Amino acid sequence: MWSSPFITTPSSVSQIMLRVLIALIPGIALYVWYFGPAILVSIALASITALATEAVMLKLRQRPLKPFLTDNSALITGWLLALSIPALAPWWLVVVGTAFGIAVAKHLYGGLGNNPFNPAMVGYAVLIVSFPAHMTHWLTPHPLGDIVLTFSEQMNYMFNGVLPAGLTLDALTMATPLDTLKTQLHLGLAANDIRDMPIYGRLAGKGSEMVSIGFAIGGLYLIYTRVINWLIPAVFLGALFVISGTFHLLDPVHYVTPMFHWFAGAAMLGAFFIYTDPVGGATTFKGRIIYASGAALITYLIRAFGGFPDGIAFAALLMNICVPLIDIWTQPRVFGKKGGGK
Repeated sequence: MWSSPFITTPSSVSQIMLRVLIALIPGIALYVWYFGPAILVSIALASITALATEAVMLKLRQRPLKPFLTDNSALITGWLLALSIPALAPWWLVVVGTAFGIAVAKHLYGGLGNNPFNPAMVGYAVLIVSFPAHMTHWLTPHPLGDIVLTFSEQMNYMFNGVLPAGLTLDALTMATPLDTLKTQLHLGLAANDIRDMPIYGRLAGKGSEMVSIGFAIGGLYLIYTRVINWLIPAVFLGALFVISGTFHLLDPVHYVTPMFHWFAGAAMLGAFFIYTDPVGGATTFKGRIIYASGAALITYLIRAFGGFPDGIAFAALLMNICVPLIDIWTQPRVFGKKGGGK
């Protein structure tokens, strides 16, 4: 039997954001285990840049610093961006993407609660369009790599662009499982033959599939603590499963299984941490279904037929554009009003 009081104080923004940061930790821990500690440096750089840019923009807008610097929203943007780009990316790439996301995508629209686009995904989009070569150097997971850089060697490359003597970047990095799949399909190989390559595990790419499981665990924690609603992750993953499963059933030679799409790339990060952004996402029940389904469709189309290896970020931004119209046309009927509702 429940005990009183039954009316509780709602969680503050800083408490909610802190839980989101905590939920990212399982995925980050597995990232470090399989790919090394370079990602921690990127996260630290993104965090410092996010807070510094937030402070500068607040000062320019003549807003108080403490309430906004301590609400953890800037850190969320920094962490999500750092997790979306290669861990061994040069320090300036992290700084440019994070600063752009905070200054332009967040504050030029009025700050937290007013930005129509996810700031982290805007930063990512700017980086992948402006610096595509730097966005393709993904570290090889430890089980596959013959050479593993130490922490100091990783830092030396990130800040100075210097690798140990005799080593090249190509010896340490690889294409993502999604990019490898797309390239090999264009070369005429069958999907099943590609999946037998050493870089793939049982679900998707070795190492990266475990990172995705870590983010899924964190996402379930957010649902359990009611930080996010279950609907958007469930609809997104369900729609992605149905769409990819349909293509796989029709042509298994050229299209991989739905489970691969679940655990490859940033699907889990998008499902639980990006598309659930309460500011840029739909607010009505029907609207959330349309929003998540549309994101799943765009993600799959970009993965299967587009020029980019993953479609999570662009799907988020494109659906952010559609949210105002979705919310207008999915408003529930006002009680007692005849007609007029959608």
